[in-house]
Amino acid sequence: MPKDRAPTRIQKKNRAAILEAALNVFSAHGFRGATVDQIAAEAGLSKPNLLYYFPSKEAIHTALLSGLLDTWLAPLHELDADGDPMEEILSYIRRKLQMSRELPRESRLFANELVQGAPRIHEALSNDLKALVDDKTTILTQWMDEGKIARLHPYHLIFSIWALTQHYADFDVQVRAILGNEDPFAGAEPFIDTLYRKLLTP
Repeated sequence: MPKDRAPTRIQKKNRAAILEAALNVFSAHGFRGATVDQIAAEAGLSKPNLLYYFPSKEAIHTALLSGLLDTWLAPLHELDADGDPMEEILSYIRRKLQMSRELPRESRLFANELVQGAPRIHEALSNDLKALVDDKTTILTQWMDEGKIARLHPYHLIFSIWALTQHYADFDVQVRAILGNEDPFAGAEPFIDTLYRKLLTP
């Protein structure tokens, strides 16, 4: 799309429609399985019209991931060194679980990118994500040193939180096949809360 002037209302609408359609297609089929034709059909646009806004499938995928990374990092950013350690960690877990409930397609898009070796976001993982996790594990270690929470490996603590909370989005079909009509998140939050409260208690 030309960048020498501000986009019109229709251009903004079409760009948003393409990204929304791409989120559906990529989260269902992964990057390799998705096609520009599928995304165009999902967006209700012709392929040439779509390519006016994005020159390639890679460009669409990169645009989605760029916006998603900020969203993904936000819950961990909120972990406050001055707060109550137990409640700060449990609140972080609740925020991650809420993301799995409200943003399952985004979670699967991110998971698919990681499974493929993160070719489009590896630099961001090695820099932005690593710096943030390093900062927060320093806080966790300080709380452990002060006896406020149990001594655990801080990085693996964060990994376990990611694994438990994102499972409900990334493996949604499996979870719902087993639980049937039961809302998985209704039971997940109290279970995970109890699990980490016991694990973290000194």
